[in-house]
Amino acid sequence: MVDQPLDEVDRRILAELTRDGRLSVTAVAENVHISRAHAYSRIARLTESGVLTKFTALIDPIKAGLRSSAYVTLKVQQHAWRELREQLRLIPEIHHIALVGGDFDVILLVRAEDNVGLRRVIFDQLQSMPGVMDTQTFLVFEDIDTR
Repeated sequence: MVDQPLDEVDRRILAELTRDGRLSVTAVAENVHISRAHAYSRIARLTESGVLTKFTALIDPIKAGLRSSAYVTLKVQQHAWRELREQLRLIPEIHHIALVGGDFDVILLVRAEDNVGLRRVIFDQLQSMPGVMDTQTFLVFEDIDTR
């Protein structure tokens, strides 16, 4: 399938689903001012082309019992990334993984119930992984949702 560039209708559909992923196709159609059939076909195309990758819920980490959060940067051995990426995906406290350029190679968002749990992930799991050369931790004092 040839990817079509996103147009204004696609962008409005994506904005509606980003605002509330639980919206029905009918509600999306009404909010975007298109027919239900048109909304359905657009959402299907966006999903099939990989623009829409999943529908998920955003939680308030504090209310969900995850009272301690940190961004953790990793410097890794270049050849270790693919295997390391799979190991990182298995750690439930890691909520986001990004391979980046700059002074470090990887940045993680780690959320835990408390500082003891955060310490366990960073010191016992991350720092002991083969391929991890260095870590740096930035504690999160306040989360601000921009959506």
